[in-house]
Amino acid sequence: MDNTGKLPAAKLNAYWRLMRADKPIGIYLLLWPCVWALWIASAGIPDLHILVVFVLGVVVMRSAGCVINDYADRKVDGLVERSSTRPLVTGEVTEKEALGLFFVLLCFALILVLTLSWLTVLMSVGGLILATIYPFMKRYTHLPQVVLGAAFGWSIPMAFVAIGQPLGWVVWALYFANLAWTVAFDTEYAMVDKNDDIKVGVKSTAILFGQYDKLIILLLQILSLLLLTAVALNLSLSWTFYLALVISMGLFLYQHRLIKDRERSLCFKAFLHNHYVGLVLALGIIAHYAIYPASI
Repeated sequence: MDNTGKLPAAKLNAYWRLMRADKPIGIYLLLWPCVWALWIASAGIPDLHILVVFVLGVVVMRSAGCVINDYADRKVDGLVERSSTRPLVTGEVTEKEALGLFFVLLCFALILVLTLSWLTVLMSVGGLILATIYPFMKRYTHLPQVVLGAAFGWSIPMAFVAIGQPLGWVVWALYFANLAWTVAFDTEYAMVDKNDDIKVGVKSTAILFGQYDKLIILLLQILSLLLLTAVALNLSLSWTFYLALVISMGLFLYQHRLIKDRERSLCFKAFLHNHYVGLVLALGIIAHYAIYPASI
């Protein structure tokens, strides 16, 4: 802090980048499945308080996840081209400051969830555990993307519990659809760093899948769409959602065009493109309940 007791602008900027607030793609990829769940669980009329808590919770927990991820990777990020300028690598933020920021963000998240039911609070513990252990998994398993998918989708059962709905098979079908999609897009992300990760000894699905990476991504995307179709059939969702599914298929095919040669910048572009998949599916659900409010 400076003589006035305030953090200097450079330090605030470093915190901002440490939380990856300058790159909101992670917020979007967390937010859209949360929107799916909130609209389905409430039959298109989510409680405003619950909606605000979940949206803010997505922002706070994504920020906390980025901080603990960079803390876990602080020794290897400098060896990877894409992450070599992160604040913990450059020394703009110390390890102690990063842990302090992580703790502050968790406190905000706790304050938010305490305004919901106690069962929702208990469920949030699972999400916290998943978000905290994910960054360390890449040292022990080639499947850290699966742990990330489990963490990214935890808002789905939490949303149903918060609204007072049972955790039936539809909830878990939605959860595993999101899990499969997340593993697919995070494998695209891991393809960007594959060569660097091999050099530094970091594990990922991109390394595990090897020459079959594109095929497995395609199979995961198909599985995700099939599970979403099963949800739509069970809930009698209308043409708006099926149109969203068709558009999502087209978006996935475009991603495969991007990653066909495994060129790093295009793999990263394919990863970013998943924002539109989540958005289109969310709009399909929202439009259904807007047009057919009494159908469910």
